Amino acid sequence: MRELEGITARSLPIVARAPGKCILFGEHAVVHGGPELLLAIDLYTQVSIRAAASLSLNGDKDPRAHHPYLGPALDRFGPVPPDLQIRSVSRIPRAAGLGSSAAFVSALAAALASSGGGISRAALAAESFAIERAAQGVGSPGDTSCVVAGGLLSLNVPDGEALWEVSDGARNWPVARLPDPGWAWLVAYSGIPRRTGDAVRAVSERLAAADGPTLLERFRSVALEGLDALRAEDPERVGRLLDQNQTLLAEVGVSHPRLEALLEAVRPAVYGAKLTGAGAGGSIVALPRPGKALEALRRLTRVGAAAYSVRVAPSGVELVEPGPPA
Repeated sequence: MRELEGITARSLPIVARAPGKCILFGEHAVVHGGPELLLAIDLYTQVSIRAAASLSLNGDKDPRAHHPYLGPALDRFGPVPPDLQIRSVSRIPRAAGLGSSAAFVSALAAALASSGGGISRAALAAESFAIERAAQGVGSPGDTSCVVAGGLLSLNVPDGEALWEVSDGARNWPVARLPDPGWAWLVAYSGIPRRTGDAVRAVSERLAAADGPTLLERFRSVALEGLDALRAEDPERVGRLLDQNQTLLAEVGVSHPRLEALLEAVRPAVYGAKLTGAGAGGSIVALPRPGKALEALRRLTRVGAAAYSVRVAPSGVELVEPGPPA
């Protein structure tokens, strides 16, 4: 496995930032061992920590009670100062399926680990997944591994440039890097917040039905075909497979009328599009046709979406220089 440069030790104050993420193929099926393809996107969350008289997060003086990711993060990283002023700013819409929680968790974990002596990226990916799982109760390590590593990644795929393997004690997920074709993508938030845990549990119940194994095999087939199409740098084929994956996601019950409206609005300007993330709200991802990215953004904006043109964020979570004290 390739050893990526880790997070080095620093003294407080420490600032870390992490990108968002977008799932191209395989969400939900990955929880059951299916392949998943994700890319880190160049929308970022930044977290700073500094010594303070009491613990706070963005001014909240009782953050453990109000922020479900904070307690597990502080509990997992040992000898940090007991009182910290934590600040977080983000360009990633919350509860939008674009990795806002994974980016916050990974940036916070990187900053805390740096204050405690540093950490490898493989260990940071495992710790970030454990923190997110403690808060959500369900899910796979795809989001957290993606924002820690950056780039275009796969889970549960037998080839690619192996990075690490994450385990929850019951299942192992191998994580690998894939070549990035260098395309621009579009993501658009519907305005309908989604709850990852609720959606994952609902799909798990659907996949427990008699036709569940058949559905899982269809998810697996589309994801592996998508991998081949990305490697071949064939955007038309990738677009068709995005549409096929959307059909499957609608079949397992995680589409939404608002998502369908966004997909219909953007269709004339893109090769293909689908929801991304847990679904039942959240966001879509689309691959624009040449010269059509601006038209696609306008189409999405006209129907009320918060739309972004994004590219792959290659570096993942990283430490940045702190600014002046708040």
